Amino acid sequence: MTRLLMIVPAPVNRLPDGRLRLDVKFVEGMRLHKALWQGDLAVLLWEGGQIPFGADYRPEDLGFEAITLDRGAALPMDLLAQFDAISASGDMAETLDLAGPGRTPVHYSIEYTLGTRLAIVALDRHLSLPRKVWSMIWNLRVERRRRAAFRRAAGVQANGYPAFHAYRALNPSTILYLDGRMRSSMMATPGEMAARANRALAGGGLRLVHSGRLEPMKGAQDLIPVARGLCAQGVDFTLDIFGTGSLEGEIRSGLAGMESRVRLHAPVDFETALVPWMRANADVFLSCHRQSDPSCTYLESMGCGVPVVGYDNAMWQGMQADSGAGWLVPLGKTAAMATEIARLAHSPAEVAQHAARALDFAQHHDFETEFSRRTRHSAARPWQARRGHDRTVP
Repeated sequence: MTRLLMIVPAPVNRLPDGRLRLDVKFVEGMRLHKALWQGDLAVLLWEGGQIPFGADYRPEDLGFEAITLDRGAALPMDLLAQFDAISASGDMAETLDLAGPGRTPVHYSIEYTLGTRLAIVALDRHLSLPRKVWSMIWNLRVERRRRAAFRRAAGVQANGYPAFHAYRALNPSTILYLDGRMRSSMMATPGEMAARANRALAGGGLRLVHSGRLEPMKGAQDLIPVARGLCAQGVDFTLDIFGTGSLEGEIRSGLAGMESRVRLHAPVDFETALVPWMRANADVFLSCHRQSDPSCTYLESMGCGVPVVGYDNAMWQGMQADSGAGWLVPLGKTAAMATEIARLAHSPAEVAQHAARALDFAQHHDFETEFSRRTRHSAARPWQARRGHDRTVP
């Protein structure tokens, strides 16, 4: 039986009673991966980190084996040798020396490009200029190791268009996948789609929604300026914001005078609260995301039948072109964003058309489909080769 070890950056906290606090999305993904993998599966995690959307699990109830290490602990090479295959996050510097001749085959997954990493450092308000320079230099050095590791790997799985284009030339066995939590059963129904379109055509105001971390790298600082731009243009709209983060206070204070149109909500459970709410109460998702990382919010909104109007970062550019759904606005241009939304508020038929395209695209990239593709890719390598043989990519 093939034994797979997954090494991932998900945080874990071990509680005094032995239970593990883990991100719910992560657990859902691992359970599906375990169901699809033909063999034993274990996950290696480092303790520590904040888990805002987490739950507490008994290890025996997880459905997969969770191996936890102390924060900062080195990878136990003797443990790795017990597995037939390794799936490791290429975003983690700790994993970049695993692949090579005579070692257990490694498939890397990758989300961030070097450009995205450097942009995140530049936007970090908590880093001084010297710390930013140091962090950028460190990222450049790690990137050299990352590219060398991908060349030695059995395969690479790129989450999102920017990562795929940045790394696909390094390894002939590289695939693109789109990460998200929308299972096929969670997608918007025909009745919901019809009700939304009929309401808009009858003259209902445009209902905008935004969800996610309220942080500078997510562009949350632009939400209030966009809303004020819409008010200045006399647009009939509402904007519901779900989330929390370092910009929450700034956003809350910016609501003055717009309370009837802009509402700030605490984070809610994704599957049981946010998805049903969006399917019933949203027309367009407002994304001011400035980075090109593969935010799952795009695909998840589309699965609710809610098209996205967003900044033209490299990720949304690729998905918008692939799906034919949603709208692009120049990066960081809040006035242009307000103008485009004002146009959409008077174009209900166009919004409904893009909603249908968005849902169709999401249905072809649901949670089950994407995980199945990744599992088949990981299993494609002949794992029977044992240590001592060259397992690098030809």
